[in-house]
Formats: sequence, structure tokens, C-alpha cells
Amino acid sequence: MAGDEGFRETVQPAQQQTEERLQELRKLLNKQDGDALRIVGVGAGAWGSVFIAMLQDAYGHMRDSVQVRIWRRGGKAVDRASAKHLFEVINSREDVLRRLIRKCAYLKYVEGRLGDRTLYADEILRDGFCVNMLDTPLCPLKVVTNLEEAVWDADIVVNGLPSTETRAVFEQIGRYWRERRTMPLIISLAKGVEASIKPVPHIVTPTKMILDSTGVPIEQVLYLGGPNIAAEVYNKEYANARICGSEKWRKPLARFLRQPHFIVWDNSDLVTHEVMGGLKNVYAIGAGMVAELTNESATSKSVYFALCTSEMIYITHLLSEEPERLAGPLLADTYVTLLKGRNAWYGHQLATGELTPDMGDSIKGKGMIQGVSAVEAFHELLRQPSLSVIHPELNKPVAPVELCPILQTLYKILIQRDLQPEGILQALRDENMYDPRQRIEIAQDKAYYMPQLLSIPNKTRSSTPGRHVVGNGLVRMMETPSTTVEV
Repeated sequence: MAGDEGFRETVQPAQQQTEERLQELRKLLNKQDGDALRIVGVGAGAWGSVFIAMLQDAYGHMRDSVQVRIWRRGGKAVDRASAKHLFEVINSREDVLRRLIRKCAYLKYVEGRLGDRTLYADEILRDGFCVNMLDTPLCPLKVVTNLEEAVWDADIVVNGLPSTETRAVFEQIGRYWRERRTMPLIISLAKGVEASIKPVPHIVTPTKMILDSTGVPIEQVLYLGGPNIAAEVYNKEYANARICGSEKWRKPLARFLRQPHFIVWDNSDLVTHEVMGGLKNVYAIGAGMVAELTNESATSKSVYFALCTSEMIYITHLLSEEPERLAGPLLADTYVTLLKGRNAWYGHQLATGELTPDMGDSIKGKGMIQGVSAVEAFHELLRQPSLSVIHPELNKPVAPVELCPILQTLYKILIQRDLQPEGILQALRDENMYDPRQRIEIAQDKAYYMPQLLSIPNKTRSSTPGRHVVGNGLVRMMETPSTTVEV
């Protein structure tokens, strides 16, 4: 009995903290008694599903105070091979098996395995199974397949869509919200970017797509990134995240999301962290290739890590006025993605020949491989002559991508498709490749910061050679200091 009392004493404070965090957020959102806080996930990929399942697991028992649900498109069939694998997973987990039997849902998985019934992605998600992560059963979720029904009265919307789908879906959501008097909070989990060339070359992030599509005030849009792996988060292994955005919302949201196994920090720099979340996926694909092609050679992988992080640091100096603040998050998120992420897995599969770039970047059982579109976006952006930098040896203006040989090689493999995966080793062993230290010194010694890449106006250093302020307050790097441009 004494042991039971001790157990209750440790559990009750944790439950009390959970309730207090929820009540703090409800108060900030002006929720009255009897009016549940409505949280909706949009998109049910691996991370989107795990994130909503984590909230359901933590807060779902307080039904009068919070309602958690997730939207995914209806009608996506689960093929027979996946149904058979799912059946095997169910039977290997006694807790899951008993739960399905109690719900009278077990028989449909038997029939799905035999091919006597078609299972659907939204159907199995209600039972706690994500099609992109069948080996990790989740808790049962409230699934909605009508987008308007899912979001029209939501207080918090979690964007779990790939960046390639974010704009189209949120344009539709924006139409539903035209008559809303108050806009919801939006937490974006998406890690991908687009490149836009006009009026000046710049990066378009998922939060920018959401802002443009919905009219939600910028202080109500936040980004949440790693380092973490979706399956590890739900299995309650130690995980970490960083929520970025306005101070009013990021701090209470960090407290609301924080759990004993899921540590959440907060940061004011939304856009740069979001872009870095997309950039690390680029190099994770190459890491998977190198690991497979060298039979997991520790030396080859470490050299690749040194080279790719030096390119990332160089690119970070182009994007951020104070890049040193990103060093920890950038390296941590990169490291975990290179170790165990779907982009690294994709690189492995390309190197073995199990997959080819021609098969596309949406892979059954994994979902969207965001690094592919990110390779194209960063290469397109950094090859623009208007962003020219002085080459340290040639002493002439070159596009920034010329100082990123790994990015160039990945572009040739994944986008142009005129180079085989083995080409990544050629780049790695090129005797003309800079020592990583040199590339980092180039970025640090030169005033390379280009605020227009993140659409940041009026951040100028007119004394910098080759940098000129143009009519709209943005900065453009020119090929020669004497060039003038009107915008």
C-alpha cells in the first residue's frame, strides 16, 4: 500500500502540470468553460501523425477541455503487401491486438491480409496506424476527411503536410476562413523550401506559403523543428524540438508541448530555422549514398560530414546576419537526420539500386522525400548570377553554388539525372576539393550575408564590395561593383 501511495504521489504532480499547461493556453486563447480547445492536424505523414498522436496521448483524457483530431484525404487504399505487414505488426503487439479485438476491428485486418477487403489509410489511422510508419502503432485518432469540417473552427492548426503540398491545401483553407473574426494559431512542421527568382532571388518557406494563403497574422504562425525522429518521439525515447516564432505564443506553446521525454526549447528566429530544416535534408540524401557505397566506412562518412557541414555553414552565412546562433541547432538537426532519417534512407536505396530518381520523390511506406525538392530549390537559388560572390582563387565573380560542390553533385544525380550515385564519391575524393576549413573561412572573412534571400528588407551594408541597395529596399549582389539595376 505504501508503494501505491508513493506511485500516486509521483503521477499526480505530472497530471497536474499537464492540466496547468492546458489551462494556461486556454486562457491565452480566451476559451470559456465548456468550450473545448480545438487542435487539428492537417496532413497525416509520419511526423504529422506522431505529433497529433502525442498530443492525444497527453491531453486526450481531458475531453471537456481539449479536442484533438487530424485531417487526411480519404480514399487512399493500402495495398495488400502493406496490409499483410500491418497484420503481422498487430499480432506481434499484445496490447494492440487486444485493443482491436475489444473494438471489434481485428477481423478487417485479417480480411485485408487475405485480400478479401480493401483497407484505407484514413480507416487504419483511426485505429492508430500511419501508412508511412506501419511498424510504430500509435494511439487511435479522431480522423476527419472533410477539410472544411476539420479546420473551420480550429483554435490551433498543425501543418503536417510536405512543403510541396502546403500552398495548395492552405489556399483552400484560406477560403474557408474568410468569414472568421479571429484567426487560429498555426504550428508548421514542414521542412522544405521553394526558390523564387523575382523580383530578386529568394527562398519561400512553408510558413510564408501559409501567410500568403490565409492572411493569418505573422505572430500567430510558428515553426517546430528537430532534432528528433518521429518513431522515437512516439516510443517515448528522449527527443528534442525547438519552436520558433513570436514570444507571445512560442513560450506557452513550448510549455504546452513539453513532456518528460520531449524537451521543447523556443527561439525567435522562425524563418532561418525553418530554412535550415530544409537544408539538412539535402545533405542527408548524400550521407545515405556515401554510407552504402563505402560499406559504412567511418572515415568516408566523417569526411562527408565535414564537407557537407562546411557547405551548410557557408550557406548559413549567406542567409543569416548572426549565423553563429544557429550552430547548435543546425549541427544537431543535421546529425540526427544523417543518422536515421527518411532522406538518408532514400540515399541508401539509390546507392543499392532499389530506387532510382525516375521513380519520383513520393515513396510508398515513407511518404515524401523532402530533400529532393530542396536540392532543386537551393541549387536554383544559389546559381543566380545576381548573387555573385568573389571566388577566393579565381578572384572573379561566381554564383554562390560554385563554392558548393556537394550540392552541385546531388543536383546532377537527383535532378539532372546525368550522374550515378557513385558520383558522390568522386566529389568526395576530388583532390581539388577545398579543405572544409577554407570554405568556412571564406564565409566568415567575407561579408556574404544576403538578407534578400529570406525576403528581409532594409538590412543593408552598402560599404560591402559588390552589394547595392535597389529601389524596394532589398539588397542585390552584382557581378561587378559598378553595375546598377532598377527594380
